[in-house]
Amino acid sequence: MLSRREHASAEVAERLREQGYAAPLIETLVSELVEERLLDDERYAQAVVRARAARGKGPRRIRMELVEAGVGEVLISQALETAPDFHAIARALRQRKFGPEAPADWAERSRQSRFLQYRGFSNDHIASAFESSGADDPDFPELSADDDP
Repeated sequence: MLSRREHASAEVAERLREQGYAAPLIETLVSELVEERLLDDERYAQAVVRARAARGKGPRRIRMELVEAGVGEVLISQALETAPDFHAIARALRQRKFGPEAPADWAERSRQSRFLQYRGFSNDHIASAFESSGADDPDFPELSADDDP
């Protein structure tokens, strides 16, 4: 299980519980894996943040996923602080999906806003996605299917 990807310690404990292992054995095993650094919730949180941000997910969606995985709030906040600029990601995502032109009417702007909101971006990120076309911003990251973060 640990050879394929990073896991949160709560995920591993839950999986072992589902397989019928006793609680004391699970606690012992998880603590040994943490001691050996085979399980590391901080490393897991950072990996999830990097991967989801690269796929165009916003901080709210990432936070929700980490909470569901059993990662502590402090580790989530620390991992999100190291994330790339979510304003730039929201701009790039909006432009890739809807084109570089700003929406002509409120109905279209609302549709694009709902898309970004579903992806987990805050109102602040969404507003910044409409402010600049990005062409004049030298730090503007281009998201493409070819990018390998």
